[in-house]
Formats: sequence, structure tokens, C-alpha cells
Amino acid sequence: MNIKRNIIFTPESRKKDGLPIVENVPIRMRVIFGGKRIDFTTGYRIDVAKWDYEKQRVKNGSTNKLKQSSSEINADINNYESIIQSIFKEYEVANTLPTPAQIRLSFNERIKASVNEEPTEEIIEEPVISFWELYDEFVKENGRLNNWTHATFQKFKTVNNHLTDFRNYLEHELSFDFFSEDGLNDYVDYLRNVEDMRNVTIGKQISFLKWFLRWSARKGYHSNMAFDSFKPKLKSTQKKVIFLTTEELTRLRDVTIPSAKQYLERVRDIFLFLCFSGLRYSDIANLKRSDIKAGHIEVTTMKTADSLSIELNAQTKSIIEKYKDIQFKNDRVLPIITNQKFNVYLKELGQLAGIDEPIRETFYKGNERIDMVTPKYVLLGSHAGRRTFICNALALGIPPHVVMKWTGHSDYKAMKPYIDIADNIKAQAMTKFDNLLGQHT
Repeated sequence: MNIKRNIIFTPESRKKDGLPIVENVPIRMRVIFGGKRIDFTTGYRIDVAKWDYEKQRVKNGSTNKLKQSSSEINADINNYESIIQSIFKEYEVANTLPTPAQIRLSFNERIKASVNEEPTEEIIEEPVISFWELYDEFVKENGRLNNWTHATFQKFKTVNNHLTDFRNYLEHELSFDFFSEDGLNDYVDYLRNVEDMRNVTIGKQISFLKWFLRWSARKGYHSNMAFDSFKPKLKSTQKKVIFLTTEELTRLRDVTIPSAKQYLERVRDIFLFLCFSGLRYSDIANLKRSDIKAGHIEVTTMKTADSLSIELNAQTKSIIEKYKDIQFKNDRVLPIITNQKFNVYLKELGQLAGIDEPIRETFYKGNERIDMVTPKYVLLGSHAGRRTFICNALALGIPPHVVMKWTGHSDYKAMKPYIDIADNIKAQAMTKFDNLLGQHT
């Protein structure tokens, strides 16, 4: 018999006057198995800043208020975990599922044999933690471990909203057992028919849900693994890469901005900085004056934590120079607004500059193919700046490995769509020689 279980060590979440307590916090041991959980206090306290959440241990070299060292505390934590594991193994050999009370009793008896005081415990019989509480814990833990940006937290808040709306639509509470193959297919149908999502968006929502289900299964909160083999058939096409050509960039740079819309001038400057630096908007928004060095920028990217050194060029230098004497909040280099508002204004700027080439997008809803033609400015967003930088850099003949040094891309797979575009641009440019050759034949 194999008893799925999860043993978690973490500082307790406590608040005072609405604010989290981060100093001298009790370290908790949580044991989860068979739809139950048992919470123990380990008898130790630690400052939150001295706790390694990934390793679930006190950081090396740290001490608590009682001058107890990390090695001392971690040794006892290792001992607690070893005792719990040995108890479960004995029940597995006996082919018996223990009760929380039996685990508690066995654990305390063994602790008494080695120390003078036992951890206190709280037994929670039912329920374990609700589906929604666990989702919050999943977001909190992964956000902390992966250093999520505000945009990523908003993305997972949207996932929560879709799941909540799905629950309300069904008039049925969600649980891990619900998401069998049938439940997952019901959710796909809901996203397609009620939320009216495109297939590619549905695919993203399902991948986010599977990430949560995989995390919670690994933690021992459930054993329903239907999600692991669930692969809905969702027709899709490769997303079109939206970028500006050099001619469009020139048009946008030179367009006259009406006096009543001077806010667009700052939007233009920020977008041009994106187009000539290759940075993401989140990195532009976080760019400090201290990041500007002699002839280059040094940044640690918000999304991937890559350390990049990007040389300045005439365009980026002139924009930095334009705002050097203006003091912005948090010592920022540029006049930053929210990404959402920036994208709205950028479309307005693109329309003003006549960036209106008809762009056909093809996408699927279920098995229905939909072709939609829109002016290019409607499709502009902040990320078009980074794409513009990459496409034009490659078209200029700059080697991909050099471009990757600037952008932080780690493999050629991510660069391939841009390389294909650059090849097309160069092939089209070569036709300009046709007439020249014709004059001499």
C-alpha cells in the first residue's frame, strides 16, 4: 500500500493590525494525507526573512531570537520529517491507512523518547483545505518562488475569475475530484460556448489550470491525475508577429502630434525606446537612472531575472537625454504610465501615424475557422516594440546570437519566427535589384 502524503515546514501566517508578522514567527509542520491534515508547531521560531521557502529550512548561518542556530533548528526539522516518514512506512507495510489521531500519537511517543517536550498539534478532520484556499496558496507560493510580476499575478487572478464563473454557471462547487476527463471537457465547452474564447486562449487557460492541479497533486492534496493525460483537440494557427517596418517607424517618429494630445509624445518616446533597445515594457517601467552606464544599460529583467548589458544607440541616447533633467517617481528614467493605458494610447498614436496596413488574423473557435482583417494600429501593444527591435536587427544582418545577448533569449527556438521574418524582409529587398539589372540587359 502506498500512502500519498505531504510534509510541509513553513513559518505560520500571522497578522497584527492587518499587517503580516514577519519576526519571531513559529515554524509549523503540516502533515497532509488521505483527505486530512495535522498541524504541529515545531517548538522553534524564526524571522521570515531567514526562512528558505523552497528548501523549507532555515537559511544557513541564521539564528533566531534565542540564538538557536540554523544547523540546530534544521537538524530537529530533519528529525521530525524522518519520524513522520517512518510512521507512514510502517502503516504501508501493514497495508493500513492510519487516522490523524494515530499519526499524532505515534509521533508524540517517539518525540518523547528523544526530547523532553513534544510539539503541540491541531488535528483537522474535515475538510482538508478548500479548492479555493489551495488555489490562493498555489498563487502565493509560486509567485514568491518564481518572482512573478504584477502582470502574472493578474493573469492568475483572471484564471480564478473564470473558474468562479464556471462554478456559478454549473451551480455546483468545484473540487479536485470534479476535474476528471468529463469535468475538464465541460470546462473547455464552457470557455468556448459561454465565455466565447478562441481556441488558443482556451489552451492557455487549461494549461494554467493543469499547473495548479499538478502542483496540488505533488503536494498530496489530491490523487486525481486525469489532467495529466488531458489534451483537448484545439485547432490553432501560429500567432502573427506584429512589428513595425523601418518605414513605419519613421512615419511614427515624424508624425505631428496635435497640441490637444501632447500625452502621445511621451507614449511615442517610450515606444521608440522599446523599438531601439529590445527591452520589455516591465523593464522600461523599472529602469532607474543608476542603470544607465557609460554607453550602455545594465538591467536585471523582471520576467526572467536575466542580467543584460545593452549598448546605447543614437535613438536611445537622445530619448534619455530628453528626460535627464525631469525627476520621475522612484528615480525612473522615463515617464512611465500603466501598461494598459500605454497600449490604449499606442493604438491612438498608430492611427494618427497612418499605421493602417490591413492585417488578416486567422483563428479558431471550436472547429470554426474565422478570418478577421483589422488595421495594423489596432494590433499594436507595448510588446510590438521588442518584436520590432528583433525583426529589424536581424533584417540588418546582425547575427542572431548577438541579438539574443541583448534580448535575453536563451535558445534559437524562440528566435525562429523572427529569423523567418527577417529572411522574408531580405528576400523582398533583393527584388529591388531586379530593375537595376533589367536596365543593363
